[in-house]
Amino acid sequence: MKNIITLLTLTLLLTSCGEDKKNTVEKALESNNLEIIRKKRAELVDEQQVLHDKIKMLDEKISVLDTTKNVPLITTFKAKPEEFNHVLELQGNVTTKNLMVLKPEYNGILTNVYVKEGQRVSKGQTLAKIDDGGLSQQLAQQQIQTDLAKTTFERQKRLWDQKIGSEIQFLQAKSNYEGQAEAVNQIRQQIAKTVVKAPFSGTIDNIITEQGSVVAAGQTQLMQIVNLDDMYIETEVPERYVNAITKGKDVEVNFPVLGKTLTAKVRQTSDVINPANRTFKAEVAIPNKDKSIKPNLTARLKINDYTNENALLIPQSIISENAEGEQYVYVVKDKNDKNQGTAMRVVIKTGRTQGDQIEVLEGIENNAELIQEGARSVKDGQTVEVLTIDDKQNG
Repeated sequence: MKNIITLLTLTLLLTSCGEDKKNTVEKALESNNLEIIRKKRAELVDEQQVLHDKIKMLDEKISVLDTTKNVPLITTFKAKPEEFNHVLELQGNVTTKNLMVLKPEYNGILTNVYVKEGQRVSKGQTLAKIDDGGLSQQLAQQQIQTDLAKTTFERQKRLWDQKIGSEIQFLQAKSNYEGQAEAVNQIRQQIAKTVVKAPFSGTIDNIITEQGSVVAAGQTQLMQIVNLDDMYIETEVPERYVNAITKGKDVEVNFPVLGKTLTAKVRQTSDVINPANRTFKAEVAIPNKDKSIKPNLTARLKINDYTNENALLIPQSIISENAEGEQYVYVVKDKNDKNQGTAMRVVIKTGRTQGDQIEVLEGIENNAELIQEGARSVKDGQTVEVLTIDDKQNG
């Protein structure tokens, strides 16, 4: 409106005196007299300044009378209670308690390997055999001596039961037999150590030592066995969540490499805080029917650590902060039938965030009309006009 009035004013002024000025300027130019031309120019400059002053006066009056130009256009939304589920995002690694590298319990030559890589085995199944170094022959000889000691003991016992012979003879026979039997058991235990058996059912993942190699008890790695049925994710949780992350909490698990997402639950949390990084461990059990999830696979976890069924959520982008560190937003009050109202500053107290949304704990009530677009440009007590959906589409 200001520009239109200014143009109309200039048009009227120029129209009224344009012809006379044109003739006068032409006459001055035709005179070829320097003094006349300079005088005419000075006159025009003075007239220009007068026009400028008049236009300025008109603009000032327009600014006073035009009440619509100072009303900013805004958009609003109403705060309504909704369920708010906050999640803690963590990273973890897949592991299993059924993953083991088998080592021998006996020194010797690995004479036989009975399995292949990728083979399924059952718990207790024989996987390999180590040369016993003559223990089998010692067992046979010891067994003969034990059988003789047993026969002697049984005869001596029958005589003792009939009150024949001395007690010392009976006790010596008994002690000799028990000693021989214990010797047999010890040799058998040593021989059992030469047989490598599966500690649990699973799959032979890797044959590390080949048949014919010399192995050392407790040192040489023979093979790796794994069971993918009982898989879980282990993650470290900051100690401030010790009361929020507990057994049974829902977890959304995402495997970026597999492009796979599934739901699970926290099955266990540690009772000990790690003093080095102030975290505690949590385990999340995961189903693995298709065996696609492997040990040491990276997983992203979202654990629900807080729920508010009647939360007031607002975008973080509309929140400002004053010099005292207080957060505030603007609400629209006293809106009339022309969608014009007053912007009022309201100090709020906020809670948890999720993405761009933040929970408001204090300061605004249900159905409060908050300024969204234009929230950063309005002032407290300023008159504002709320754009409707039709206004936005037309704009």
